[in-house]
Amino acid sequence: MAKMVFLIIASALLMASMTMGIAGASNDEVIHVGGKVLCQDCTQGWNEWLNGAKPIKGSRVSITCFDRSRVVYYGSDETDETGEYEITLNKYNNGKKLNPKDCFVRLVSSPDPVCNIATNFGGGQKGVILDRPTTVYRDITKYLLGSFYYTTPMCDEPDTSEPETKY
Repeated sequence: MAKMVFLIIASALLMASMTMGIAGASNDEVIHVGGKVLCQDCTQGWNEWLNGAKPIKGSRVSITCFDRSRVVYYGSDETDETGEYEITLNKYNNGKKLNPKDCFVRLVSSPDPVCNIATNFGGGQKGVILDRPTTVYRDITKYLLGSFYYTTPMCDEPDTSEPETKY
């Protein structure tokens, strides 16, 4: 009976320490990536402050991290009413430390039926590499990216350049 009580107490302490370790993990073990997704009508110009680019609620933004040539982390987030997203990822994935310079953030989708053509203005279509954090203070590492933009089909200009040939 004493062994049974000891095992129950030991397992309870083990579970409590594991829970505390996860919940009490310091913020220096995570990376925060944030920004905005906006809709810009090409007839209004590309300046969001003067010409009223509108936030898109429900847009999806993703982050992909590589280790050499393979994907080691993929995550995404949906924008809120103000068009803002924040993706939080662990610095360590499967025991290996992620290098933020091997991660890029890009647009994935827009729920807006009119404003759903991804642009590369701000780097959203091709992706933005996490180069320099905007905040490194005590336990916080944060990358605040510039705005990503979608536009309307009317504003989408087709690529008319000649494809490169390799001879």
